[in-house]
Amino acid sequence: MNWAEELIDLYEKNSDKAGIIEKRNNMSYVLLPPFHTTVTAQIEVTIDENGTFLRAETVDNIKKFTIIPITEKSGSRTAGKEPHPLCDNLKYLAGDYKNYCEDDGVCHDLYIKKLEKWCQSDYSHKKVRAIYLYLVKGTLIKDLLEYRVLKLNEKGILDEKETIQGIPQTKAFVRFIIRSVNSPDECWKDQSLQQCYIEYSRSLEKNKGICYLSGNMESITYLHSKKIRNEGDGAKLISANDSKNFTYRGRFAEKEEAFAVGNETSQKMHNALKWIIRKQGRAFDTLTIVTWESNKLAMPRWDADTDRIVTDYENDCMKWYEEDEQDYISDGNEITSEVFYKALNGYGRQINNTSTMILLGVDAATTGRLSLVEAKTLESARYLENIRKWHEGCEWLHEKWKDGKRSKFLGMVGVRDVADILFGMESKGILTIVDANGKKLYAEVAKRLIPCIWDGQRIPYDYVQRAMIRASNPMAYKERINWERVLTLACSMVKKYRKEIKKEEEWKVALDRTCRERDYLYGRLLAIADRIEYRTYDKEKDGSRVTNAKRYMNQFSQRPFETWKVIEENIQPYLNKLNMIERRYYENQMDEINQLFNIEEYKENCKLNGLYLLGFHSQSYDLKNYKQEKKEEE
Repeated sequence: MNWAEELIDLYEKNSDKAGIIEKRNNMSYVLLPPFHTTVTAQIEVTIDENGTFLRAETVDNIKKFTIIPITEKSGSRTAGKEPHPLCDNLKYLAGDYKNYCEDDGVCHDLYIKKLEKWCQSDYSHKKVRAIYLYLVKGTLIKDLLEYRVLKLNEKGILDEKETIQGIPQTKAFVRFIIRSVNSPDECWKDQSLQQCYIEYSRSLEKNKGICYLSGNMESITYLHSKKIRNEGDGAKLISANDSKNFTYRGRFAEKEEAFAVGNETSQKMHNALKWIIRKQGRAFDTLTIVTWESNKLAMPRWDADTDRIVTDYENDCMKWYEEDEQDYISDGNEITSEVFYKALNGYGRQINNTSTMILLGVDAATTGRLSLVEAKTLESARYLENIRKWHEGCEWLHEKWKDGKRSKFLGMVGVRDVADILFGMESKGILTIVDANGKKLYAEVAKRLIPCIWDGQRIPYDYVQRAMIRASNPMAYKERINWERVLTLACSMVKKYRKEIKKEEEWKVALDRTCRERDYLYGRLLAIADRIEYRTYDKEKDGSRVTNAKRYMNQFSQRPFETWKVIEENIQPYLNKLNMIERRYYENQMDEINQLFNIEEYKENCKLNGLYLLGFHSQSYDLKNYKQEKKEEE
């Protein structure tokens, strides 16, 4: 299936959720029924079934999310006069609006005629009749003034300077509560009312044609939905209202020849996309990417770090997993957590041969046009396998803030973290992209890494190079943890890149004492020099001091043989400060490394490749573990 068919299929499989308001991170969202949209309401009016006014109040800001019925034209209105069928702004609903504002009353006349037509049809509803009986009296503004929801100025007209939730009170949106015993009081939550309007709208459809998407005979529309990425999004995915330029000209004389999409097909497709984006989409600046599983199964997030994948599985999906030592395959790394493999196998148990993962990415070059920049479909089993390969191929020891504490995990950082680490600056103690224009890099990084994660393509070499350059510059960071995050990401990327170039290579966090690679050995020497100096520091007096090894690290990466002589001379005073046992330990470590060098390669003064960072970090990790082991022995 193509992406449009996938969205229609997604709507049909979740049609039981249509009209039910849900929440994600305290933000409301809904799978809209056909012929409906969402608005933010500012005023709530309560009446009874006979149209008698009971009370009115302003809507709480966290409860303003409202589902309303619309027509094809009212859903796309901008400056024209086109009323919504039931709930709308004051100038449409209030018969006495012109008594308190400069208005010709045309909007109200159009609204009340359409409401009367629905009320008298075979698809009416008791709530529709109640609202009609109340509004036909023309006392809405008067009632709102009595309840002090609206305010007049000294001239006795509505004060335009007064606002409700930041909206001028003259443009406030009104919704209704009808006190009854047989259905929900709130009109925007009543699914029976929604169904009545759907049937009523279908009864009004006359001219039908072939929908190019579904192949069915439907009422064709050229006014398609907006609010796709968020409630304030005015960009449209399908639009051809520019008859003067080249939107469709060149091949077709009229837009009807270029495309024809059925009204309900368009609504289902757009409503499914809006719903799934709000439910589980990820925003990378203006780029929004969403993924879902065709059989409604939970799947690991493609852009999450390894720790997040494990946490999500343990929180939401652990019920699928039954302890079985044969259910996971470890990569042999003694410090690899088994739960990552258990999580992937837990997800894998659900899928069948028909399961697929779908990815869609939409972005807007202008405020009015939305483009589909990414569209991928992958078998669910292959998706899980590629997720495993990505995190396993980039596996290194990383650190992050979790629940207010520094937490370590083995695997790969998330996509947004990659952008922050590669292109961010220090702000309030963390690495992040703070510049408004720079935030476009989130979208750029996401688009560059999607093929690597989803399709197993090679990691971008320019990203590997950038990570290496930043990791070789520890002096550029005020906070040690920020440089360490850059260093570990560089190690992940170098490991991944070298594995892709040389299939037989396999690097781990654990120190490889047999490796004779020049770059790896130089990295080990630098780590020992760094540790020697650091061990002599007084934490209270020298906590912010930077070692000579880090100070010369950038120069060392460019001219290692020449710079090592300087570093080696500088660490001698610090070696002498150590006790005899510890000094001999570090001297033996350096002797052991020097014996592994090829003399000719050792004397080469050419630039080090990224392997030196792996040697540096692995040796540093090993030295920290040695210190901890000694403490435990004591």
